[in-house]
Amino acid sequence: MNREEKAQVIEELVERFSNNNFFYITDASGLTVAEVNDFRRMCFEKGIEYKVFKNTLIKKALDQVETDYSDFETNKVLKGFSGILFTPENGNIPAKVITEYRKKYKGEIPILKGASIERELYIGNDQLSALSKLKSKQELIGEIITLLQSPAKNVISALQSGEHQLAGIIKTLSEKKD
Repeated sequence: MNREEKAQVIEELVERFSNNNFFYITDASGLTVAEVNDFRRMCFEKGIEYKVFKNTLIKKALDQVETDYSDFETNKVLKGFSGILFTPENGNIPAKVITEYRKKYKGEIPILKGASIERELYIGNDQLSALSKLKSKQELIGEIITLLQSPAKNVISALQSGEHQLAGIIKTLSEKKD
């Protein structure tokens, strides 16, 4: 790969890191070609792009992005084999795909080396479980709307049920006077 090609890859990575609020860096070394292809297929089906890059190119691209990714360097995330999962919309889908893949092959590969979720860093394979339980922005908004609607629904429900009770009490009282 010559300098121009490297510069082009770095530019592409800078654009992807800037445009994707969610990305995972994984290590899939030790998988066979067929297993890697199956992993890529699973990613593709969920709308995730999986690509392998050289660590030096990843580091140079991360250095050009506004967010500080120096913790990736400090914690040796960019050592060894590095594949990146890019997803534009939901931060937990790559974690779920990795977990699903591991269950299918009964293994611990691919290994999560690090992730960036809304520019917050998660480092280490032990973060996979927490990342798979993250809720998307739409799910959180839905929960907040449901919580805000709940008290109003309770008040309306109480008023409607009280209306029938009140009508029944009035009817009973009017019948007793006769």
